Amino acid sequence: MDIFKTATFKQSSITVTGTIINGVLGALFYIVLARLLGPSDFGLVTISLTTLVLIADVADIGTNTGLIRFVSANLLVDKERAFKFLKLSLEIKLIAWGVVFLTFFFLSPFVATQIFHNFQLILPLKLVSIGVGGALLFTFATSALQAYQKYFLWSIINIISNSLRLILLLVLASYFMLNVSNSLMIYIILPFFGFFITLFILPTRKILQSKDEFKLSRELFKYNIPVATFSIIAAFSARLDTYLNAALLSVREVGIYGAANQVVAVIPQLVSALGLVASPKFASFQNKQQMLTYFKKFQLLVSGICLLGILAIPIVVFLIPQVYGLPYQDAVTPFIFLFLAQLVFLFSIPVHQSIIFYFARPDVFIWVAIVHLSIIGGLGYLLISSYGVVGASITVLIGTTFNFLYPLIWMLIRLKKGGDHG
Repeated sequence: MDIFKTATFKQSSITVTGTIINGVLGALFYIVLARLLGPSDFGLVTISLTTLVLIADVADIGTNTGLIRFVSANLLVDKERAFKFLKLSLEIKLIAWGVVFLTFFFLSPFVATQIFHNFQLILPLKLVSIGVGGALLFTFATSALQAYQKYFLWSIINIISNSLRLILLLVLASYFMLNVSNSLMIYIILPFFGFFITLFILPTRKILQSKDEFKLSRELFKYNIPVATFSIIAAFSARLDTYLNAALLSVREVGIYGAANQVVAVIPQLVSALGLVASPKFASFQNKQQMLTYFKKFQLLVSGICLLGILAIPIVVFLIPQVYGLPYQDAVTPFIFLFLAQLVFLFSIPVHQSIIFYFARPDVFIWVAIVHLSIIGGLGYLLISSYGVVGASITVLIGTTFNFLYPLIWMLIRLKKGGDHG
């Protein structure tokens, strides 16, 4: 078939292969951590890492998406302008980290005791304020590699970082030194390592030497503001299920749900990997015909991956108690619903990418994010109260289904009206 000869397939193959390797390394990391810590301590880690990712997503204020769009659009026609966007994005992230650290580090005792009602979270949440910086810098590095379409190097950086993270975990485990705090430290340190390695790959000197980058801030923020708005809402709704579990259920049940979530974590990584290839391409298309030709090939590729995922469900259901241990037997049912939800998310990526990067209408997802937040918060509260972690996973499936259908309808209407470039 012609699809196997396209640059899209070749580039996607590189990122998907790298993502699968990373997914295996990540799964091993969390399996070892979950087995050795037990459901209760793993629940504390789950709450801490969920908070870290949430704050990093909010603090990013859409910078990653803006970086990819503007650097990809300018790299071939005006490299100096692309360098300015890279420098401006890095400066925004460093400022955001400074604000987060100065606030959340000192608010951690209040958050731990008054919101989560667990004093054991005080130190882990203080570590989170440091980890946010690593997350922001690492996503700057990976977004820059994405804009430069250096997919192989993107994969290598991720593989090296995840390998070292697993090795450090095993070293601590072998010396019986593993606990909640130092397992979080392992997670926090490696993104900084990945960022500094990437500086040797990018034209860092040219980026840092570029001048007057703040003159581009209005253009960047004009695009970033709607991205940031829906990203912040989406960040809350994507983690609200875990926080509702923490508020309504025991720490042990949070750990069970966290284990189920980690089993399906490879799908969001696949989404990121495919988006890595697709977003700069959608941003570069100049007419509807170019976009639709690529869209159809991309959707076919994604559909094949989803089919493989469905076929793998019985195998994973059998393996969960074998791999995680009998204390995690209750993770099987929520896994099924969460996995189906992530497959819906994966299937929707071509639609999402085309709207954000070709039509340049990230504002569409503001309403998507608001409704999704309402679903997770309102329906989630009712289902979790009645059905525990199973109710939480069903809510996530309903939410991702809406996240696919609304943008799909918007896109079909826009194409019917002419489908002009954004």
